[in-house]
Amino acid sequence: DTLPTHTHRDGNKGDVMRLSTWMGSFFFCFPDSGVSIQIQYLHPVSDEDFQRACRELKLTESVWTIDLAYLMFQLGVRHCFCTQTLGVDKGFKNQSFYKKHFDTEEDRVNKLFLNADSKGVVVKKCSVTVQEIQDHLEQGHVAIVLVNAVVLTCELCSSPVKYCCFLPVGQKCFCRKPEYQGHFVVVCGFNTTTGCIFYNNPAYSDRVCCTSIGNFEEARRSYGTDEDILLIFKES
Repeated sequence: DTLPTHTHRDGNKGDVMRLSTWMGSFFFCFPDSGVSIQIQYLHPVSDEDFQRACRELKLTESVWTIDLAYLMFQLGVRHCFCTQTLGVDKGFKNQSFYKKHFDTEEDRVNKLFLNADSKGVVVKKCSVTVQEIQDHLEQGHVAIVLVNAVVLTCELCSSPVKYCCFLPVGQKCFCRKPEYQGHFVVVCGFNTTTGCIFYNNPAYSDRVCCTSIGNFEEARRSYGTDEDILLIFKES
């Protein structure tokens, strides 16, 4: 199915922009880690090529943003991976989300960062502002952003995701809410009038989600994300 691209500007109401760049999509899920990745391309990539690239990169249940950057290069997708930390933050070892795979993954991930430049993978140590993200989207591009799913809230979805138990809605829960749950979303548009960000959430393949800029900023800057953002360019 194809979602139409829509851009609207109104001088009286402010700039409104909403992008949908659904040329081809693949869902790559890692149930053991609870990470589900949706990658959207601005040019067609066959499922066979996608799966082959994943096998060659030996992507398993533990996937870091640097893995996605290597995957973009493998598929010939122009990209730029921006992060606050060039390597693994040792402080993550104490977070429940990272604890299971930290010892086995630390060396692997650090080597990926170390070899990125020689492999043609574009990595920059920098912080990206929300205005820079909007400028990127305005040119017809998209961005894969690592967020804290515990914080991110869609204003359009009726039922918020629960990470503890499965009690009926409205019933008090005494479970301890996790502080961090890493999740990748594809940011695809914004509305400057309402101050919201549009994104595709792999957990919901049938809709475009929306959140306030404030909530988006809190979710992507939470400790555990390193403010990771993978800018994807349509000229790929």
